[in-house]
Amino acid sequence: MKLTHTVVTSLLLTAGACAPAFAGLGGDATSVDADRVSVKGTVRVTTSAAGFAVHEISNASGLRIQEYVGANGKVFAVSWRGPGVPDLSQMLGTYYATARTAAAGPHYDHHHLTVATRDVVVQSSGHARSFFGRAWAPALLPQNFSVQDIR
Repeated sequence: MKLTHTVVTSLLLTAGACAPAFAGLGGDATSVDADRVSVKGTVRVTTSAAGFAVHEISNASGLRIQEYVGANGKVFAVSWRGPGVPDLSQMLGTYYATARTAAAGPHYDHHHLTVATRDVVVQSSGHARSFFGRAWAPALLPQNFSVQDIR
């Protein structure tokens, strides 16, 4: 149990040293293609009646990433599910440094990691070969959007 917390925290703390952030959260819709290339996946886009689009990237290993793009063309939320955790420095974009700093503090739940700051919220959980998480920038959320819709 403690291993899950350690793995997730370690990934948050070290992912930034592995690769530069291309865009992700807070980036524009064109950043989705950089994320697709990074995970060697394919993209499927669905548009909601509420005016936002969900770009779902999936790859052969079973990783599924969803990037939520508002009418303004900005990625306001991301989620992931699969056998591993994607490069969070890329997924969180410019919000990565804030999340990494907040994750360095003490955490008491060994199954889940939640980082909540004024600028970004990151929730991540999982165990061997079954990880999932989501992140969003509260200031970028479209009006009448519920974070419960980030799957």
